[in-house]
Amino acid sequence: MKVLEIWRYPIKSIGGEQLRSVDVDQFGIIGDRRWGLVDDTTGLVLTARREPRLLFASCSLIDGVPVTITDEGHPLTTSDDFSRWLNRPVRLTAAGNVGGVYENPLDAEQETEWVSWQGPAEAWHDSGQARLSLVSTASLAQDHTTPWPFRRFRSNLLLDGSGEDGLIGSLVGIGTTRLTITKPISRCVMVTRSQPGLPVDRSVLRDITAERHGTLAVGAVVAQPGTINESDHLVELSPDDLPNPG
Repeated sequence: MKVLEIWRYPIKSIGGEQLRSVDVDQFGIIGDRRWGLVDDTTGLVLTARREPRLLFASCSLIDGVPVTITDEGHPLTTSDDFSRWLNRPVRLTAAGNVGGVYENPLDAEQETEWVSWQGPAEAWHDSGQARLSLVSTASLAQDHTTPWPFRRFRSNLLLDGSGEDGLIGSLVGIGTTRLTITKPISRCVMVTRSQPGLPVDRSVLRDITAERHGTLAVGAVVAQPGTINESDHLVELSPDDLPNPG
């Protein structure tokens, strides 16, 4: 497999930016999910599961600062900007050494019951075992006349080829970065949401549940920081390929 696209999402659940090259540290792609919107009423980090309007904006880093543009073309840079846009008091907050707390619907269709969970520190990913996410073109196209749109799943890397599910537990190299593929990524109602150019499609989650046991894409942790470039190939490695820390 090789890297077709690289995506970074500076603010959790808001659309991101496609890049040709990224640097990776121990917490994932530098700048990825390093900010979130904290709901002042609940104290919880908003996600598109709870606030679907987040999908109608995109964010890029400019000189290390997250700059967000709504689908209508309005710039959002401060907490007050986001609060007015969402009609609720929120704070744009950088991730720190304490992970955020999120909410998730138990019932993807009715969304009448919610659970909360603690995310990892330093970058607001859902799990400390998924600091990057990877999905292949084959998985998006599996058993479908029309492939699922990559944008619905917010993965960091789109890979040309197939076989990422079989790499769980393996060490892989992409560019100078070394990743340990840790887990399949469970999917929730967020993948069904409407966003620019994509209508609501509840069949996506139903099909993923029926055909793929509710998972699509794989998560990874960083075994060795480095750089990933578009067109880099994914190579399966052995633990001996990591430098000896001693």
